[in-house]
Formats: sequence, structure tokens, C-alpha cells
Amino acid sequence: MNAPLTATAPLAPLDPALLARCRARSAASQRSLVDEIEAETGADPRQLVRALAAPLGLAVAETADMLAFTPAFDLLPLSEALARRCVLLRSPTRELIGVLSDPFDLDLQTWLGARARATAQQPLQTRLALASDIQAYLGKHEESARAVDSLSPGVLDAKRDGKATAVLSFASVSEAASPAVRLVNSTLYDALKAGASDIHLESTAGGLAVKYRIDGVLDHATAVNGIEVAEQVISRLKVLAELDISERRIPQDGSFRVESGGREIDLRVSIMPSIHGEDAVIRILDKRAMIEAYGALTLEALGFDAASLVSLRSLAQEAYGMLLVTGPTGSGKTTTLYAALTEINNGREKIITIEDPVEYQLPGILQIPVNEKKGLTFAKGLRSILRHDPDKIMVGEIRDRETAEIAVQSALTGHLVLTTVHANNVFDVFGRFTHMGIDPYAFVSALNGIWAQRLVRTNCPHCATAYRPDDAELAAVNLARVDVQDWLFMQGKGCGDCRGTGYKGRRSIAEILTLNDEIREMIVDKQPIRKIKAAAYDNGTRSLRLAALDLVKRGATTLTEIKRVTLHA
Repeated sequence: MNAPLTATAPLAPLDPALLARCRARSAASQRSLVDEIEAETGADPRQLVRALAAPLGLAVAETADMLAFTPAFDLLPLSEALARRCVLLRSPTRELIGVLSDPFDLDLQTWLGARARATAQQPLQTRLALASDIQAYLGKHEESARAVDSLSPGVLDAKRDGKATAVLSFASVSEAASPAVRLVNSTLYDALKAGASDIHLESTAGGLAVKYRIDGVLDHATAVNGIEVAEQVISRLKVLAELDISERRIPQDGSFRVESGGREIDLRVSIMPSIHGEDAVIRILDKRAMIEAYGALTLEALGFDAASLVSLRSLAQEAYGMLLVTGPTGSGKTTTLYAALTEINNGREKIITIEDPVEYQLPGILQIPVNEKKGLTFAKGLRSILRHDPDKIMVGEIRDRETAEIAVQSALTGHLVLTTVHANNVFDVFGRFTHMGIDPYAFVSALNGIWAQRLVRTNCPHCATAYRPDDAELAAVNLARVDVQDWLFMQGKGCGDCRGTGYKGRRSIAEILTLNDEIREMIVDKQPIRKIKAAAYDNGTRSLRLAALDLVKRGATTLTEIKRVTLHA
């Protein structure tokens, strides 16, 4: 049921002199009027919108209000809405509502009114909203079919390093291009803007489903009807990634680049045959995204608690030995190692990494990409690195016995080795190395510590509210009502800022095992894991589940999220 946009109670009027100054600055800087007033007064922007709207008799629209209505993209296409930073909506009774961020922008109001009368022969009702809410609303709809028609095809630049670069930009609908090209480019554009790490294109019995992995969770974006269009989209990706478009029976892997926002972004493409045709997954490798997200790549910026930071820094600053970071795919292992390397890089030691691929460029560090087609594997590259006089080595991932053996020997011969391995928690690592056939005594002699981590989605600060979990929710994570009397439970309702998920951003949680002589002896003697766990917990190790529950206790995330992330940890 659609809810009406409601007016809010009037607030104290703003000082006319302040308003005049901020309007002049807004016109010169292209920032919104509310942003300029907030910069000068420090007032809450949502209160400022109400203060601007009240004397003019306007209602205020928030993102949730706008999402309850139907967008009129047929009257005001998405590309124009984004360019002019306004929205046209239809109410359930077919009334046209214009939403803008500056009540004094008479030119925009006149233009919107003329557009409404010329195309729909209806008067326009004006509402006021934060510029960020309008942007969030438009961003929510960019993946829709209407957005596809508003995006131009990419233009292929000259090849650099053997890869073509597709330039993504907005342009008029009239530019000639096939629907498949427009769909591919609009999907890439929207995924980059949403901060997705992967794009899934899944062939179905009737067409194509598009999903984005955002904050570690797949989010359905849109569906496209037509088997022929689905085949054309996969073929378009094959062309961009320089794959064989005639081969549809076996998996294929490739890569290409796009340019967006003035920077180049590498994309890895995996094509897989399925019962309905072929599926594609595009991994987005934005080398500058991490720096832009965190400002500077440090361990604090990743969100670890203070005790975990102390332990990780201590392990990363050892003179020699091995630090293993473990966790499932997408848990932030490589990012943590990058942050650790950045902190310990003092310019007086030789640091070399071998990775598949090099995801982020670190200044002052020699980074080597694996190239299995040319014979450069982790094991072969690691042997060559040892002849290059390194002090510290990062191995992107230990996948096989040969790499594991060389890494252990490197740690035993005076190098600090930082590497990752796939395991659910710190204790499963021992089984992984035993399965690879590594001598337990050499392994524990080289090993300084194991760091297991997960990324937990945090509540959206815009729409999170207090809630009370029922007994079933508590029992699902082995909690009783008496255990949570002083806990602050918060849960996001879903808004445009968080794309309706209730979560925005992620924080890292960690389980750290620092080896001592007792634990080393237990591992060599092949003691049961339950006894090793007991000794580790006595030594100060905190489980991933307890670290996640601490976030719930402070209202940073939800019981549902920690159950999803740490159920088997």
C-alpha cells in the first residue's frame, strides 16, 4: 500500500542573511543549498530541509517516501533526472509530484512544471528533499530497464597492456547501439556506482537475471526477457574479454578494462555453461576503490577492535616466521595483508608479493602477478623471489603442497612470510596443511600465528531503529533473554541509502591464534582439536562468534547477520 508524502511541523525560520550567503555559494560551487547551510551552521541537514520547506508550505520527501511512489521516467528520463538532480513521481491517484533539493531554484521548478503540463497535461505538486536522498533514490532505479535505455554504449579505446578499455558515460537515447551493448554497459555502470564486488549474469528459461554482490551478499538487480538478448549479452562479454564466442560447451576465463569516473578498472570474466545457455560472473577489481573508501590503507580503517589490532600488528612486525590469514572467499584476507604491509613498509626492507591477480597497487613494494599460461605459478614465482634478496614476502594464496613447502622453508630461513589459505577458522588450518602433506614439526616451527576473519555488514545509519528480538532469534545464536538485558539491539528498515537492505558498509571481525610452546607441542602430538581449542581460549583467543556478538551488543549489526557470517565458524 503506497503511503502519502507527509508534511512536517514547521521549525524556526532561517536567518535571511545566512540564506543569501549560502545561496550565492551554492550557485558558485554546484553544492546543494542545504550542504552550504550545514557547512556554516553545523545543523542537522534533515532539520534544515524542514526549516526551508515550512515557510513555503512545501512537504518534505525522504527516500522511503519516494520509494513508495512510481517513478515517471517516461516523462523525465533517468539521465535527465540525474543531470538536473530532481525526480518526477506518480501518486496512486496519478498526480504528478516533483521532488527537488532547492526551493529557490525557480528555473528548475518552471522547467519541471512545463514538462509535466506538456507531456501529461497535469499540474505539478512540488516537494523538497535532501540532494543525497534524491541521488539515493535515482541510484536505486539505475539498474532498472528504464536505466538501460538511458545509457550510451561504451567506446573502445586503444589497447593498453593488451586489454581494451571501454569508456562508460551517459549520452542521449538516440545514439545507435544494440540492446545487448546498452545492457552490458548500464549494468557495469550501475554496479560500479553501487560498490559491487561481482556481477552475476544468470541465464534463465525466459531470459537473463542480473545480480550484484554488494557487501558480500547477492542483490537482485533486474531481469531481462528474451533468450536471444541473453545470448547476445554473453557474446558481448566474450568480445570484450577476447574469448571465443563460438565456444559454448566449456568454461572460459578472460578480462578487460573499463574507464569510469576518470579511472581504469580491471574486470575479470568467468563464463560457465548452464542448462539454459551460459552464465557469466564479472569480478570488479578497482585498484583505487580501497584507498578512496578508507582514506589511507591502515588496519584501523578496516574496523578491527583495539585488542585484535594489537595482536595483528605484533604478528606482522615479527622479524621472521609465518603469519597465516584465513577465511572464505571474499572475507577480506588480501585487504588485511595489504594494510599490514603498508604499515610495516618503512623503506629499509625489501618487500615482495606474488598474487593472482595484483588487486591493489602498493607504492614501494615489488608486486608480481601470477601468470599460469606463461608458467609463472605461485611455487615457481616464490622460488624466484627468494633469489631476489627479500626481507618480507607476501604470497597471495597457498593452494598446493609445493607452495606450502616453499613458504614454510622461507619462514624457517629468516624471512617474514604473510600469506592466506582457505579455512573456516584458525583451527581448521592445521587440517588443511596436514592434508597437503606438510611436516607438522616444520609447520609449527615456522608459524607465528593464524588470523581468521569475516566481514560483517553493519546497520544503515540512516534507517536503523531499535528493535526487540524474539526468543527464537536469540536461541538460534545460543543466547537467552537473561544474557542480553543490557544489549542495544538495532535493525535497519531499508531505505534508498542502503538500497533497501537495512545494511550499509562492513566491518571486520577476527579470531587470532598466537602460537606458544604448549600449542605447538599439542599440534605435533596430533592432539584432538577440542583440546587445542581449550588451550587457545585459555591463552586469550576469542572466537569469531564472540567478536560478532560484541558488535550486536553495541547496535552495530544484527543477530541475523552474525548467524549468516559465523554459523559454521
